[in-house]
Amino acid sequence: MATKEASSRKPAAASSGKPAGKPAANLTPKAAAAAVRIADNKKATFNYHIEERFEAGMVLEGWEVKSLREGKVQLTDGYVVIRNGELFIIGCQINPLGTASTHVRPDSVRTKKLLMHKDEIRRLIGKIEQKGYTLVPLNLHWKAGKVKCEVGLAKGKGEHDKRDTIKDREGKREVERAMKSRSR
Repeated sequence: MATKEASSRKPAAASSGKPAGKPAANLTPKAAAAAVRIADNKKATFNYHIEERFEAGMVLEGWEVKSLREGKVQLTDGYVVIRNGELFIIGCQINPLGTASTHVRPDSVRTKKLLMHKDEIRRLIGKIEQKGYTLVPLNLHWKAGKVKCEVGLAKGKGEHDKRDTIKDREGKREVERAMKSRSR
């Protein structure tokens, strides 16, 4: 009798019939998008006004993809530059796993190439040169089994803009606290 009980029990992930890495079908679109996100650059929205967002593919090595699956990435110090009509992300740190291959020397701060269409890159070049914009990485996410980087065309915030952002955030927090205490 004890063997029947043990064999009928299955882990929760296995009993649902869905792979553990895929988001559930009953999630909202925003929650499903968050489920496939690898890393966010929260500092970018604090330091910059994001005017436009673009999605770019990334050229990665095998050990980098494995590290991204484990979530070992940091975007906060990253920025995007344009060299010879190509986009590169600099300062995006992908920490290697301890089980990385012995014949490959992982470089965690390697400059990575971003893939976009030529006409999009030309348009970005025009905006960056004329209006004083910059390109910042906003997040890394999975899309159809590939790693994508969301790049934002951004303009730097002044000190007073940052203070306004903090003040608005604290105001929202106070309202939510009041609503929460009222509902109890």
